[in-house]
Amino acid sequence: MEQDKFWDFQQIELPESFLGSRARLAWLARLLMKEEKVLNIGVGGGIFEEVALKRGIEVYSVDPSEKTIILIRDKLGLGDRAQVGRGEKLPFPDRKFNAVVVAEVLEHLSDEALEGTLREIYRVLVPGGRIIGTVPNEEDLASQYIFCPHCNQRFHRWGHVRAFDSLLMRDTLGRYFDVDTAKVRLFVSWKMLNWKGKISAFIKLVLFSIGVHGRDENLVFIAFKR
Repeated sequence: MEQDKFWDFQQIELPESFLGSRARLAWLARLLMKEEKVLNIGVGGGIFEEVALKRGIEVYSVDPSEKTIILIRDKLGLGDRAQVGRGEKLPFPDRKFNAVVVAEVLEHLSDEALEGTLREIYRVLVPGGRIIGTVPNEEDLASQYIFCPHCNQRFHRWGHVRAFDSLLMRDTLGRYFDVDTAKVRLFVSWKMLNWKGKISAFIKLVLFSIGVHGRDENLVFIAFKR
């Protein structure tokens, strides 16, 4: 699947598809402080930027979609703080950021892109700076594959190419960072749910609290630049 075309469509034509991520992104924003310079890799629907700006955070953004960057510049007034680019070649100088956010990004990256992205994040962070983010927890990739009858290709419906558990995440980040946290959380965007959805989400939260895990859980990670 050509991920750039896919995300151009999702981010420009279907921004509402990202609304369910608001609780998760708001939680990440609460980990940050007003005086910090923060880079968000992968704009999505621009929800993280909106939340971070409301909290007074100096937020920067990078995304491979030029259309998305133009949109977020106009919508949120980010100007040159929003740049077209990729994680493996960030258009920012060394040691510029106190924190880099990668929310639901790493699972999309090939081995080469993942290594390059981690190396670049290390480069743009100040000493002691943080990488924070989320990925799907222990995702069953095969269950999310679909078939396109037009191109005769099978592909993951969200373009995921790898799955993480806590141990693998610690090993992956540990090549560049000191890992503080890699744990499972369940986020619920209550305002997006009808009464049936709220009942289902409540049951999932109760089961999660007693150690019964299911789908739609996230692995949260926090690590520090050595």
